[in-house]
Amino acid sequence: MKTIKNIKLFTVACAVSLMAFNCSNDDDNTMQPMGPDFTGTYTQEDQMGRPAVNTVFVASEDKDMFNVTVPTAQNAAFQSKFEANLIALSPAYANTGDENALGLDAATFTGLLATDVLNVSLDGTTTFYDGTNVLTGRALADDVITVELLLIFGGEDFSENPGLSNDNVDANDKAFLSSFPYLASPW
Repeated sequence: MKTIKNIKLFTVACAVSLMAFNCSNDDDNTMQPMGPDFTGTYTQEDQMGRPAVNTVFVASEDKDMFNVTVPTAQNAAFQSKFEANLIALSPAYANTGDENALGLDAATFTGLLATDVLNVSLDGTTTFYDGTNVLTGRALADDVITVELLLIFGGEDFSENPGLSNDNVDANDKAFLSSFPYLASPW
């Protein structure tokens, strides 16, 4: 009797299984992997075309506005604030008419900086500064921060304020690769 009861339970279990997991003819209704969804509204949170420019010259209360201002409008909106910050920071611009090694006075130099984009030369040397070419792009080995410090604090011939004109980081901690991806491997 017990065997018959077990057979009945087994039969009921099999029938329930077949009903729950039946086959269908909807074999062509398979799920396709979904790609990224780019619908919606996106906002820019931060921009930094030239390293340290946004960090140094944009006041805390202006950061959000600067980061969402298109580069073509940045000069008009922020140049005067950049100039005031440059004059307050750098003794190399203490006197009217003071210029940096590029021959730019405070107003002209901050006009260049306020449009925070990284220019790229399409037909010449790509460098942040190599003694001849200035702001024509950026090579991996360019000492960008030292160049910026020199232009901000170094005066007409890079000799003013030597203590402020160099970050004293003269090389990468590891050599760059000679092929793509060019960056040094992590530690």
